[in-house]
Amino acid sequence: MKPEEKPGAISSRRVYTGRVISLDVDTVRFPNGTVGELEMIRHSGASAVVPFLDDPSSADPRVILIRQYRYAAGDYVFEIPAGRLDPGEEPAACAARELKEETGYSASDIIRMTTFYTTPGFTDERIHLFAASGLTEGAAELESDEILALHVTPLSSALSMIAAGEIVDGKTMIGLMFAADFIRQG
Repeated sequence: MKPEEKPGAISSRRVYTGRVISLDVDTVRFPNGTVGELEMIRHSGASAVVPFLDDPSSADPRVILIRQYRYAAGDYVFEIPAGRLDPGEEPAACAARELKEETGYSASDIIRMTTFYTTPGFTDERIHLFAASGLTEGAAELESDEILALHVTPLSSALSMIAAGEIVDGKTMIGLMFAADFIRQG
């Protein structure tokens, strides 16, 4: 590859713009010098939060999961609260907003754990992952497509649900396992 031919996008064509995602077809120069087309789903990003009802440093703190109907999965799925970032919104503010909207709880402490790409082979979506504690109960503010129920369980039981295949949502698995390790490390 010539020095002036750096890897990256050569061109991009918007194929679809929707409420949640957009689809682009990008012509890309790869690090080995070859050129190809990639279909890329563009997403504003999201925040997800592991809400602790008890002090996270306690022996087996309870967490709040939501059991939400997901059309793509064709069933109800156990998840941690999460949602898309609004334009200009900080990830921690999004985590606090989604916690309140989906569970009714507000948190006195929201701690960043990590950020990860959901599926970097075809989307630029990143999820910012937080832990929340010091919860105060309130009223949920669900959107019309949010059909869910709260499920309170000890963290150890949530981890067992992952092992048993009862929790199949990627962000939830990452969030719970990361939170368990995060707690152990203090």
